[in-house]
Amino acid sequence: MINALRGMKDIAFEESEKFIYTIETATQIAKRYGYAYIETPLLEETKLFKRSVGESSDIVGKEMYQFIDKGKNDVCLRPEGTAGVVRAYVQAKLDRRPRKDKFYYYGPMFRYEKPQKGRLREFHQFGCESFGEASVYEDFNIILMMRDIFDALGIAYTLKINSLGCPECMPIYRENLVTFLTNIKEELCEDCNRRIDTNPIRVLDCKNDHCQSLLKNSPKLINNLCESCDSDFETLKKLLDSSGIEYEVDTNLVRGLDYYNKSAFEFVSSEIGAQSAIAGGGRYDKLVEYLDGKSTPAVGFAIGIERILDLVQMPQSQREGIYLGSMVEEDIMDTLFTIASRKRQEGRVEIEYAKKSLKAHLKGADKMNARYCAVIGEDELASGEVWVKDLETKEDKRVKIEEW
Repeated sequence: MINALRGMKDIAFEESEKFIYTIETATQIAKRYGYAYIETPLLEETKLFKRSVGESSDIVGKEMYQFIDKGKNDVCLRPEGTAGVVRAYVQAKLDRRPRKDKFYYYGPMFRYEKPQKGRLREFHQFGCESFGEASVYEDFNIILMMRDIFDALGIAYTLKINSLGCPECMPIYRENLVTFLTNIKEELCEDCNRRIDTNPIRVLDCKNDHCQSLLKNSPKLINNLCESCDSDFETLKKLLDSSGIEYEVDTNLVRGLDYYNKSAFEFVSSEIGAQSAIAGGGRYDKLVEYLDGKSTPAVGFAIGIERILDLVQMPQSQREGIYLGSMVEEDIMDTLFTIASRKRQEGRVEIEYAKKSLKAHLKGADKMNARYCAVIGEDELASGEVWVKDLETKEDKRVKIEEW
């Protein structure tokens, strides 16, 4: 028997209903906030992610599905969604026009990492990216959208926020951090030692418990922000306070990607084992420029769909659609298909091909959770009618096929 590859799974049965409901709910809310759909290829040039996500990140260093294709191109399956959307934005020359653009997307991402609950090698994300708006109000607007999505899905969360500074305040902080890390480097893990030279702020994101204990007394960027970054962060906190959104300032929150600056945020849940991120994002004002576009402010987020599926509260199931069947010996499938084709303009219709008793048809309609059971028996065939029962109100009637 051939099984799915390790870390990859089928989405089917009851889980598929939750998956579709989650995507549809997030999509509806994103549209309310003015976002339009974009879809980017699963396969991109490897250098796209090296230049955006960063070679110091675990994603690029350890986890990409990377290979040389038949045209000798160095390509990889996308490990995240933002870089592809930015590449499409620059390629379409949208960075050269004086307007704001907002996109939402969803689909599979790929990372070769150790599979565990809520963390797969093929996983799905729903994300939004906003271009052209530098105001911290847009950061807050993004957080509001994420709140609306989780509230609609019935998911409890904790919001963590931090500021990652800007090119004005980062160099001084980086120097202080490197000095601190160098003094304890012999006690840090191998990855942290490598990052001291490549991207020291990434050390703060280390998942090693011992490293995290050593970093408790590290310099905090939030205490070294320039006037502009500090003002924006204070504004964000005031907006969250006034909206009643509870949050925690996490000074070690740096996100796993190199392109973030200023606002960074994560929504975490303690309902999936250890407190774990179910969504995250932030501002990335330099990424468009890194990918050869015109300097453009931007902010976005992504939700891990598999991470939240067990937490999604589905609405109470309601009967919908029509079950259509026959109780006569004659072949009336052409009539049933004609009825079905017309009624499918209104909604779901399923046909039972086999002749059955009324009791069996009603049982079949109940099994598919149909709103209506529609059956043609001998009397209905003779009079050109169909018998229809509303399985919610329990009312039934016979009606002319043409009228129905």
